Amino acid sequence: MITTLHIKNIGIIEDITIDLGQGLNVLTGETGAGKTLIIDSLQIISGGRFSKEMIRKGETQSFVELCMYEPENENAIDGNIIVSREINVNGKNMCKINGRMVTVNELKEFMRRFIEIHGQNDNQNLLDAKMHLNYLDGFIGEKISNPKRKYENLYTEYCDIKQELKNNFGDEKEKQRKLDLLQYQIKEIEQANLKIGEEEELEEKRKIILNSEKITENLQEADSLISENGIDSISMAIRALEKIENIDTQYEKLSSELKNIYYELQEVARDVNNCKSDMEFDEEERDFIEERLDLIYSLKRKYGNTIEEILKYKDNIKEEVEHIENLEEYNNKLKKKQNDIEEQMKLLANQMHETRKQKAEILNEKINQELEELEMKNAKINVKINYLENEYLRTGKDIVTFYITTNKGEEEKELSKIASGGEMSRTMLAIKKVLADTDKMPVLVFDEIDTGISGKAANSVAGKLKRIANNHQVMCISHLPNIAAMADYNYFISKDIYQDRTKTQVKLLQENEVIEEIARISSGEINDISLKYANELRHKKAS
Repeated sequence: MITTLHIKNIGIIEDITIDLGQGLNVLTGETGAGKTLIIDSLQIISGGRFSKEMIRKGETQSFVELCMYEPENENAIDGNIIVSREINVNGKNMCKINGRMVTVNELKEFMRRFIEIHGQNDNQNLLDAKMHLNYLDGFIGEKISNPKRKYENLYTEYCDIKQELKNNFGDEKEKQRKLDLLQYQIKEIEQANLKIGEEEELEEKRKIILNSEKITENLQEADSLISENGIDSISMAIRALEKIENIDTQYEKLSSELKNIYYELQEVARDVNNCKSDMEFDEEERDFIEERLDLIYSLKRKYGNTIEEILKYKDNIKEEVEHIENLEEYNNKLKKKQNDIEEQMKLLANQMHETRKQKAEILNEKINQELEELEMKNAKINVKINYLENEYLRTGKDIVTFYITTNKGEEEKELSKIASGGEMSRTMLAIKKVLADTDKMPVLVFDEIDTGISGKAANSVAGKLKRIANNHQVMCISHLPNIAAMADYNYFISKDIYQDRTKTQVKLLQENEVIEEIARISSGEINDISLKYANELRHKKAS
C-alpha cells in the first residue's frame, strides 16, 4: 500500500504531501483544485508520459515521490519501498527505486506490479491483453493452478531439450549445414599445406626480392673494392714483409697475421660473389611468394593469428566434426523424450482449455451482472479464448482476450478500445469487483468513476468500491456523496492564492468535517437537511 505521496511543482500543485491509509481513500473538493493532477502524478511515478508544460510556471523541475509499505517484497527495506521521479524543463528524467537510478521503462515495469490506475489513461494491466489469461486463471483458482503448474514444469523441460537439440544439431538441416561448413574449413586449411616457420621464411625472401636491385648494386661495389683494391694491396704488403721476416721474429709474426687476413678476405670475396649469384630471381618465384603469403594472410584472418593457431584450429574442428557425427544416437533419445513430453503437454493444455472455456462463461455472467448494477445494462463482457493448434506457450495453448460491447447493436471490441473515461472506470470496477479475491494488485486508483451516474448506480458504485477496498488499497476521486460516505479516509482538495499564485492544498478530514463535506457535495450547501442526509449516508457505511 502507498503510505505517503509527495508532489512538487506540477501544475498548480506547489508542494503537497498526502498520507494515505489502507482501505478506501476518497478525494473530493472544488473543481479545478488539482484532484486530477494528483492522479496525473501517480501516472508519472508509475512511468507514464510527462509533458514539460505540466511543470509549475516559473520552476525548472517537478518531483513526485511515494513510499509504499510492502514487507513481503524483495525490494523492500524495512518493509518500505521509496520511488521517485524528477523531471526537468530540458526533458531530463531521473528515476530512482530505493535510491538506485533506473530508466523510465524500468520504473514502469516495476510499478505496474503495485499500482493500477483506471480512468482516461491506459496505464493499467487490465488493458494489457497479455495479462488477461492471468486474470481468468486467478478467477478459476485451484482447479487450473495444479495442471498449470505441471504444464509449466513440462514446458520448461521441453524448452531445455529443444535448446539442447539445437546446440547438438538435432535439426538435420542445421546439422548438415554445420558439417558442410566445418569440412570446407578443414579442406581449405589442409590444401594450403602450411608449415610452421614458413611465413617468416617467405617474408625474408620477399624482403630480399623487393630490395634486390639495391642489394645487387652494393654487392657489386663491395666485390670490386675487395678484388681490385683489397686483395691485391694485401698481397703486395705480404711480399714486402717476406723480405724482412728473417731479420726479426716480429716481422715474421706480422707477415703471418697478414697472410691469415689475406686468406679470410679471399673467403669473404667468394661469399660476396656467391651472394651476387643468389640474387638472380625469376618472375615465377616472385609471384609464388606473393601468392603464398596472400593465402597465409587470408587463412589468418579466418582461423588464427599464426600458422600454429590455424593448425590448432583445424585439429579442433576435426574433433567437432567427429563429435557431431556421433551425436545422432543421443539426439534420437532426446527427440523421443521431447515427443513424450509434448504429448503430456497437449493433454494438460487441452484440459486447461476446457476449464478456461467453462469458467470464462461464468466470469462473463458475473461481470455482466456487475455492469448491470452499475447502470450499464447494455454493456456485455466477452472473455474470448483462442486455441493455438500448432504452438505451445508457457501457459498452455490459449490466448485470452477481454472483449466488450457497450451499446446494443455495436460490434464488440477489445477492452482497451472503450472511449469514455467513465465507462472505462465502471467497467474496470465491475471486473475488479469479481476478481477482488484473486487479484493481487495492492493499489487501485479510480478516476472519473462517477461520471454520468446517480441514484441506484451511485449506491452500487460506492458499495463495490467499499468491498474491493477490503482486499486492496483504493484511491478514488469523486463528486458523489454516496462514494464519499463509504470512505475510510476522506481528503478535501482545495486551492488558495498566496502571493498572487494559485496553489493546491490537501486536508485529511476529521469525522465532523467528513459529514459537512458529504452535505456540501450532496446539495451544494451545508444546512440541516443536507447534514441529516449526510449522516444517513455515513450510517450506511458503518452498517
